[in-house]
Amino acid sequence: MQVIPIETRSLTSSATQLRQGEIKAYRLVEGRPGSPGNFALRLVNIAGDVLSPRHRHNFDQFRIQLEGNYDYGTDGTFTPGSIGYFPEGVYYGPQTSSGDTWNLLLQFAGASGCGYTSESEGNRAADELKLTGRFEGGVYTWRREDGTKVNQDAYEAVWEHVHKRPLEYPKPRYERPVFMRAERFDWVAVPGISGVEHKPVGVFTEREARIVLYRVSPGARLPLVGPALYFALSGTGSADGHAVRRHTTCHLEAGERGELVASDALELVMLGLPHMDA
Repeated sequence: MQVIPIETRSLTSSATQLRQGEIKAYRLVEGRPGSPGNFALRLVNIAGDVLSPRHRHNFDQFRIQLEGNYDYGTDGTFTPGSIGYFPEGVYYGPQTSSGDTWNLLLQFAGASGCGYTSESEGNRAADELKLTGRFEGGVYTWRREDGTKVNQDAYEAVWEHVHKRPLEYPKPRYERPVFMRAERFDWVAVPGISGVEHKPVGVFTEREARIVLYRVSPGARLPLVGPALYFALSGTGSADGHAVRRHTTCHLEAGERGELVASDALELVMLGLPHMDA
């Protein structure tokens, strides 16, 4: 098990060519680039105007709004406590923000097996694409040999440059993003575990990616099971001898197990990664 205190990560700019505006993030933990189950977990800060056009991806996303409001257009607005599942192949947005917002973002391979392309791979491709075109407002504009102007979604252009083939989006398993409100779920005792309550928010696709909120009373013990990421929202405790406090992440690979002990009341979210070998 890997325990990652937020203090070991830096808040770095992600002023990206792919979308309009500046995004900063703590890059908490990433998977293995090129692997079927690759992923990236980030704590994201948007403190100014950001615009992203309505678009889709060939990977899945979980988003949890921690502070501020974030507008997804006709899909709805996230406020603190909002949780979203953004399935591969499904359009969402446009996204806009003009205030100071924080969200927890997990991007991961969807059930189709298209995988997840790492940020480092994407940034290298974007730098190369800037030599023959430009990124503006989430769109990549370039010209064919005959002079024809082409406007292409920025992510799509980058993905195709990395993988050297056209991006074929998987057929959506869901009609639209799934938006949820954490405070409208009731806490339910976890059977067989004294002092632990949970809110099973959702399980998605046949690969069983999942979101569960936990509340652990002082002195209580929560078993941790991979493949999963456990992110502390508040409180303190320890995981296999390592200190856990607000915004600490515990990462367990498939087959790994651990245990978290609460010192005072501890709340956390478990993001269960999909079983890609099933």
